[in-house]
Amino acid sequence: MTKEEILKKLRNDEDYYGDFGRNFLSTSDIGVLLKNPLAYGQPSKQTSAFLVGGYFHTAILEPDKLKKYKVIQSSTRNTKLYKEMSEGELCLLQHEVDHIELMTEKIMSNEVCKNLIKGANVEHEVPGVAKLNKYTWKGKADIVNHDDKVIVDLKTTADINKFRSNAFRYNYDSQAYIYSQLFGYEMIFLVIDKTTHQIGVFDCSAEFYASGQDKVNRAEDAYELFYKTKDFNPQQYFISKTL
Repeated sequence: MTKEEILKKLRNDEDYYGDFGRNFLSTSDIGVLLKNPLAYGQPSKQTSAFLVGGYFHTAILEPDKLKKYKVIQSSTRNTKLYKEMSEGELCLLQHEVDHIELMTEKIMSNEVCKNLIKGANVEHEVPGVAKLNKYTWKGKADIVNHDDKVIVDLKTTADINKFRSNAFRYNYDSQAYIYSQLFGYEMIFLVIDKTTHQIGVFDCSAEFYASGQDKVNRAEDAYELFYKTKDFNPQQYFISKTL
């Protein structure tokens, strides 16, 4: 397949997150490959936080797709009503949706944020692929702003004052490095505090990109050892360190 054909296929979420997309490494693989390579490729369990985050992204970037989410008028996921209506599926609660709509309004009422997201020369949900070292990586940018020549990634946080330290913890550094290579622009994070609704715009330092590159290199090393080395037996692997 040509690169153009691959990118066209990756625009579809089912292909991006499904079997076709698994032909490529991605930011979400970094943590697994660095912490427990044996768990690579195993499906991750959907959480309410992931569902809420997805709704937030959709509300800002693709509001016409909000109808795909099932919303239940229940205070918690433990009520009889929720269990009956959800039919075993993880669903959003109405108060979660109300909160997301408030955060969306806060973001879009800020002129700087609005221009980054809805500028004249802006693309949303843009896939990218590139070979970084030995292996091909994929990514899907929330926003590519060609006028400002930046990639914008939307994030929510429990405490905006801790976002910088948490950015390393959650491997946003590797995301920034990968996306800068995929799309050729610098990356910024547009962040909103889920409690205070304070907004932050965080750009990336050379140190941040270098940290992300180091993680990518180490993740590729782990991937190659565990999944591309013919005579390597993962069952014989153990961690050896001096205390």
